[in-house]
Amino acid sequence: MSKKQDNAPEAASKSTASSGNEKEKRSFRDKIADFKEYLILSRRELSKVSWPNWKVTRKTSIVVLGFIVVMAILLGLADLVLSGLIRLILS
Repeated sequence: MSKKQDNAPEAASKSTASSGNEKEKRSFRDKIADFKEYLILSRRELSKVSWPNWKVTRKTSIVVLGFIVVMAILLGLADLVLSGLIRLILS
């Protein structure tokens, strides 16, 4: 066996240990570069999205707002009934 082959496992363990330290010691510029790459990739993905038109957006917004109003009324009535029931029990 050659000397390189004998030291191969030892070198592998050193590189694994040092890679953990390298991740911790990344510079501020590397982090900025990674964030910049993230923004570029995000923008590219957002350009692939099929966005709804104004008419669809308005309709779905009205449905959501209607659902919120109905739920608010139902929860208000439930609160009114249950608070009256608690008052009746405690009096």
